[in-house]
Amino acid sequence: MLIDLHKILLVFLLPTGLTLMLVVAGLVLRRRALCWIGVAVFWSASTSLLSNSLMRAAEGWQVRQPLSEVPAAQAIIVLSEGRIQPPGDPNVSEWVDADRFYAGVELYKANKAPLLIFTSGWNPLQPNAKPEGEVLIRFAADLGIALDHMLTTAKATNTEEESRAVAALIANRLDANTAPRVLLVTSAFHMRRAQMLFARANLETVPFPVDFKASTEKTFTPLDLLPNGQNLGMSEIALKELYGRAYYWLFRG
Repeated sequence: MLIDLHKILLVFLLPTGLTLMLVVAGLVLRRRALCWIGVAVFWSASTSLLSNSLMRAAEGWQVRQPLSEVPAAQAIIVLSEGRIQPPGDPNVSEWVDADRFYAGVELYKANKAPLLIFTSGWNPLQPNAKPEGEVLIRFAADLGIALDHMLTTAKATNTEEESRAVAALIANRLDANTAPRVLLVTSAFHMRRAQMLFARANLETVPFPVDFKASTEKTFTPLDLLPNGQNLGMSEIALKELYGRAYYWLFRG
């Protein structure tokens, strides 16, 4: 299957799917309380008060590090973000967020590692699109990084596959007698799961989280109790990440 069953089931554990189930159950069973619970779930997940708290928990209360505090390593690994495939030429894609890419470039230019590796995130539902790593290497070369100092992995459809692809790629490039130490660049909310999976691939990682979603300097106002779609989306991203960690810990450990 192109889409795993657990990903389908996950939809119904997120606020939108859970709300739908509760409302439908309330209507079918004629239990008004279930409908109101569904509304409460949807409303609360759509407030910045809850969404910011969930995202901060998913980000693990990490902070953005200055480059001067980052230790040197053997390689810099930039995980794929998932570029958008717009209508038109399948070879043309657009950014979702460029934070991971530019962080990797900045780390390399700060001499934090001699090798820059981009993972080749690839969506099997878009088979004609270029793997992300191929696109990012071209962008990095345009910024002055030599092609012989960059690598890209084989195609990968998730973080677990990325960790294995990176391990396979650098197995013959680094000292095989020790666990390679790499700087891992990914979104802050995704870092804990990524580190867990890279550790299972026998790679020692130094985290460099970027693309922070939660605000740490926000002052509470009554507006934080009002719903909007952006907050709902952030709540679902955070919950999806937390569920993902639990899945890998319980079922793929």
